[in-house]
Amino acid sequence: MAMKQSPEDVTIIPRDIRFDVSGAQQEHWMDGDPVATAVMNTLSLTFPDGERLFIDAVRAYKDQVSGKVAQDVKDFIAQEAIHAREHHLLNKVINRDKYPVERIEGMIRERIAFSRAGGPMRMLIATICLEHFTAMLADMRALHQDMFSKTDPGIERMWRWHAMEETEHKAVTYDVFMEVTKDWSPWKRYVRRCVAMALISYYFTRNIATYSGWMLEADGYTPDEAEKAVKNFLWKKPGFFARGWKIWISWFKPGFHPWDHDNRALMAEWKSEFDLVAAE
Repeated sequence: MAMKQSPEDVTIIPRDIRFDVSGAQQEHWMDGDPVATAVMNTLSLTFPDGERLFIDAVRAYKDQVSGKVAQDVKDFIAQEAIHAREHHLLNKVINRDKYPVERIEGMIRERIAFSRAGGPMRMLIATICLEHFTAMLADMRALHQDMFSKTDPGIERMWRWHAMEETEHKAVTYDVFMEVTKDWSPWKRYVRRCVAMALISYYFTRNIATYSGWMLEADGYTPDEAEKAVKNFLWKKPGFFARGWKIWISWFKPGFHPWDHDNRALMAEWKSEFDLVAAE
C-alpha cells in the first residue's frame, strides 16, 4: 500500500510578521485569568528551544528528501525560525523578577539536550510527536476561540497566527519521517512512533503542568492549590489538553497521516488574514 503524503495543494508559506506583545507585561494577560496565563506563558517558554530542535531534526535529513517534501522542509524551517523569534520576544516580557522563568527555561533546555543526545532519528521522532501535539492544540484554538475572548489583541493575533501555521505545516516532519524510514518495516515504524508518542505525551503534559504550577506559586497559590488549578484547566474546564483527545488518539491508528484530520477549511479565514498582512 502506498504511503500517504500531504495534499499537493497544501503550501507552506513563511510569513515574516512581527507582533506587539507588550500586553504581556500585564501579569494575567490571558482573559485576566492567572491559571490560563500561567499555562500559556509556560507553553511559550518551550517554543524557542523547541522550535530550534524541530529545525535541526528535519535539517539533518534535508538531503534525503526531494520534490514537494524538500520544498516543504525549507519553508517549515523558515516558519519555525520566525515562531521562535516571536515567542522569544513574548518571553522577554514576562516578569522575571516575580516568575521562575530562568528555572523553567533551564529545565526545558535539559529536556531538549536529552533529545539531541540520542542523535538525529530520536530528534526526528520526538519532533513528529510534538508537532502532532501542537497541531492538536492549534485545532482547539480554532474551535474554541472563547479562550482568548478578553486577551490583548496583539497577543491574541500572535497565538492565532502561530496556530494557523502549525496547522499548515503539521505533516511536514511526518512526511520526512516516512520518507527516510521507507526501508523500515511498517511494524517497526508503527511501534517506534507509538511508543515515542506515549512517552512524550506523559512527560510533555506532566512538565507543562509542573512548570505552570511554579508560575502560579509565584502568584501566591500554595503548591496544592496550584496543582489543582492547573489540572482543572488542562483536563476539565476548559480542558485545554482534554479537548483534543480524538486528534491525539488518531496517532495510534495504523496507516495514520496528520492530514487524515483535514481542517483546512477551519483555518481558511485566518490564512487569508495573515497572507494579506505578510504581503504588506
